[in-house]
Amino acid sequence: MPPVNDLPNPYITQSGFFKMPAGREWGSSSTVDVHPDGESIWVAERCGGNINACVNSPDTNMVMLFDKDGNMVRSFGAGYITWPHGIEVDHDGNVWIADARGTDAIDDYDGEPYGHQVHKFSPTGAHLMSIGVKGGGSNGECCYTPNDVLVAPDGSIFIGEGHSSAEGTPNAMYKYDSDGNLLMKWGEWGMEPGNFRQPHALAMDSKGRLFVSDRGNDRIQIFDQEGNLIDVWHQFSRNSGIFIDDNDVLYAADSESGSVNPAHGAWTRGIRVGSAATGEVEFLIPDPQPDCRGTCTAEGVVADSHGNIFGAEVGPVGGIKRYVRPVK
Repeated sequence: MPPVNDLPNPYITQSGFFKMPAGREWGSSSTVDVHPDGESIWVAERCGGNINACVNSPDTNMVMLFDKDGNMVRSFGAGYITWPHGIEVDHDGNVWIADARGTDAIDDYDGEPYGHQVHKFSPTGAHLMSIGVKGGGSNGECCYTPNDVLVAPDGSIFIGEGHSSAEGTPNAMYKYDSDGNLLMKWGEWGMEPGNFRQPHALAMDSKGRLFVSDRGNDRIQIFDQEGNLIDVWHQFSRNSGIFIDDNDVLYAADSESGSVNPAHGAWTRGIRVGSAATGEVEFLIPDPQPDCRGTCTAEGVVADSHGNIFGAEVGPVGGIKRYVRPVK
């Protein structure tokens, strides 16, 4: 389909809204979510760096809660996560993290293997549960490079597996019950509808439909909760992150078109805002650095109850930007 670029941008960009503790710098951040209060924001940040930074800084907390004024309230997660990639805050305020790498990727690592799991923490940081094989599953076991996790209203847990879009790599969706027991798995590597090349982010609308950001295929795939394909959308571009609010507004972050993926370069990188109900795209917040190379602008995206948008950036700056729509 032709690029969906000619859209208004009613938002003002704010950098530096979130305040890190003294002596700590922002690293790469690919994921962000909103607290049940509708105002506080959860961020998973890669320990001041990116690849292997959390393994090399085992005492650094990477999961952080900020209040509505941008002040850090608490942090936790040190020693559990190698490369935080996806975050989900469930209806009870528990925090789920998808760890999309593992120590198996570090040549000189000689400690106990870890990574490639999805972890559940209480709102105050107590570790409650892990899903997947510590250090990485194999032969169809979850997980190997899990990208994101979503908890449905009934407690069912969905995990998107596969950070590589290369042919033959693990790419699938998993569904678990609330206790972490596997219920089903669907999809594999492929370009056909129902298959995946990087199921990179997950969201659910008010009808209970599961939206999967199939980034390597430049599309969103929509499923019911039994894995049946409902629809395929391309109009929200090449998504790295997606979020659907209580009003079924869909926020989709494209961090790669024209940079990591030159073949999709006719599409403007940025955050598209539209309707999860109709598929209409209404707004586009473009990347302010159109000549950037690599992963640029927001990779993860969320909105608070006031309609403010928060974009988590892997690079080149990292950290979180806030996008505010002025009140008329």
